Amino acid sequence: MLPPYLDRWPAPAKLNLFLHITGRRADGYHMLQTVFQFLDYGDELAFEVTADRRITRATFVPGIAEESDLCVRAARILQDACGTELGAVIHINKRIPQGGGLGGGSSDAATTLLALNRLWGVNLPYARLAELALRLGADVPVFVLGRSAWAEGVGEVLTPIDLPQPWYVILVPPVLVSTAAVFAEFDCDVDTHLTGYSKPITIRDFHGGRASNDLQTVVRRLYPEVDKALKWLENFGDARMTGSGSCLFLPVADEAGAQEIIKRCPVGFAKALAVRGVNLHPIHQRDGND
Repeated sequence: MLPPYLDRWPAPAKLNLFLHITGRRADGYHMLQTVFQFLDYGDELAFEVTADRRITRATFVPGIAEESDLCVRAARILQDACGTELGAVIHINKRIPQGGGLGGGSSDAATTLLALNRLWGVNLPYARLAELALRLGADVPVFVLGRSAWAEGVGEVLTPIDLPQPWYVILVPPVLVSTAAVFAEFDCDVDTHLTGYSKPITIRDFHGGRASNDLQTVVRRLYPEVDKALKWLENFGDARMTGSGSCLFLPVADEAGAQEIIKRCPVGFAKALAVRGVNLHPIHQRDGND
């Protein structure tokens, strides 16, 4: 629970509506194309500003040491960039599952930058915050800039894109997917010619339905729980995996349709959510940055 006397700062989940791996740089980073869309579901953070420059985490996050926590790192990067003598205690109400491909850690880090930029009175422009965000991960800047986006490069070259905002059924299988293991297996498939890199596509191709998730086959092979859940969800339409994680999504016409599918989900099979896609980050919505 977050302290009731502190303001809440939302950190929305995201979907990768498709994910194509188009190559690999000499430094090992994968080149990609994807589309990010936010969800009206996510984590909440709160911050206590302190005068001693210390950055601490009030909430225990299983499996993540405080020193490697992206929120702590984000706060320290911002602190160093602006030279402030202020610090912060970071509180997190964690709802986004880890290892699910919904961007929880990245979103939390971005919200930390956006919130402390305001609370510390730093007031750096969004473009500068996005530069700092890139040091934390390739998909952190999209949360800072706050718009659904077409992404290229390693995920940091962003073009805002207007998307339909459907309801989605999200399935969360009971498994934690390792991004490193998935990419290692994908690279092995490329090296042994079981698969190849995707040719770049255009936004028009994406809107025409000519896009998929290149990592989905690997994850289904490595994690039977994901394969089983996806087979079930595919009974209701064009379901696919988001990012390199375990979570699956299916666009539906409305909330009632999403809830009807969720009612049919076998007990203990996977956590099922009905959520709305949105094109603007809730902090930007609140601030009128449309």
